[in-house]
Amino acid sequence: MHYPTFPKACTSLLCKYFTPEVFEALKEKRTGFDFTVAQAINSGVENPDSGIGVYAGDEESYEVFDLLFDPIIQEYHGFSKNQSHQSNLNPDELSTVNPDPEGEYIVSTRIRVGRNLKDFPLGPAIDKQSRLIAEKMISGALSSLEGELKGEYYPLLGMSKEVQQDLIEDHFLFKEGDRFLEAAGLNGNWPEGRGIYHNNDKTFLVWVNEEDQLRIISMQEGGDIKEIFTRLTSAIKQLEKQLNFSYNKHLGYITSCPTNLGTAMRASVHIKVPRLAANMEKFKTITDRYHLQIRGIHGEHSKSEGGVYDISNRRRLGITEVDAVQDMIDGVTALIAAEKALENT
Repeated sequence: MHYPTFPKACTSLLCKYFTPEVFEALKEKRTGFDFTVAQAINSGVENPDSGIGVYAGDEESYEVFDLLFDPIIQEYHGFSKNQSHQSNLNPDELSTVNPDPEGEYIVSTRIRVGRNLKDFPLGPAIDKQSRLIAEKMISGALSSLEGELKGEYYPLLGMSKEVQQDLIEDHFLFKEGDRFLEAAGLNGNWPEGRGIYHNNDKTFLVWVNEEDQLRIISMQEGGDIKEIFTRLTSAIKQLEKQLNFSYNKHLGYITSCPTNLGTAMRASVHIKVPRLAANMEKFKTITDRYHLQIRGIHGEHSKSEGGVYDISNRRRLGITEVDAVQDMIDGVTALIAAEKALENT
C-alpha cells in the first residue's frame, strides 16, 4: 500500500486526519476479519468529495485503526476516547405530546436505528457466505414478530416485478448502493443476501444487509412521535430475544459508518414550514439550537418541495435514544411556533 494522493480541495475528515505518520503506523495492521486500513479508506480515496471518507469492517476496526477513527469520532460527535455511551430506549421518559395534533405542519414521522450482529464482520468486510447466514438469522427473527409488527420478508434476489413495483410505490425499496457505498465494499454479490420486511400496516420496516445488517424503521403519517418510538422500541426488544447486536460501552451500537455510532438513530419528520424557510438564517438558528439537521425530502443533498423539509437529530453518540428523539421533538415544536408567528404577521 502506498500513501494516497488527495486533491488540494479535499475537505473530508479522512483527508484531515490520515497523515503520512498515521499511514505508516497503520499500513501493516489487520483486524481479526483480515480488514485493512486500505479497505477502510477506499471510499474516501475514490470519492474525495466525501464528508467523512472512512468505513469500519468490523468492531475491531475502531481499536486497530484508532489513530484514524478516534480523531474523526472526536470531531464529528464531540466524543473522546475516555467517554462511555449510555442507551435508553424507554419511550415513557419522553417529555411530549404530539407537537402538531391538528396535522397542519408535520406530514410524516420516521425513526430508524442501525444494528449489526455481534461476532460478524460489518458490510465492508463481510463475505457472501456470512452475509447469507446473517440474512437467514435475521429473516428468521423477523418471522417471529407478532401483533402490529407481524408482516412478511421479501428477499431482493428473485423478487417479482409486482412486489418490486409495490415496494417502489411505497418508497420502501432500497437499491444497489451509491458510489460511496460501492467503493466501501458494501455492494458485494448484489442482490444476494438482501431483503425487506414490512408489517401489514406498512408502519414498520426492516432493511436487511443494506449499509448495516439491519435498518429498523418505524413510521407513519402525522406527528405522534411517542407512538412511533414505542413501536420501534417494542420491535427492538422482540428482535433482541433472538439476535445478539454488536454494542460496546465506549461506542454504543457498532455501525460501519462512524457517523452512526452510539444510538445509531435518526429520528426525523417531514415538516411544512414555507414562511420560515424563506428566512434560512432564522431556520438554521432554530435547528442548530436543538442539534438538528435540515435536508430536502429525498435525503441528503436533495431539495425541498412545497416548503417541506426533512428535519432530524444530528447527535447520535454520547446521548441516549430518548435524548435524540427529545431533541427532535423540542426543535420541531420551536419550528412550528416560528412558522405560526410568521403566519400572523
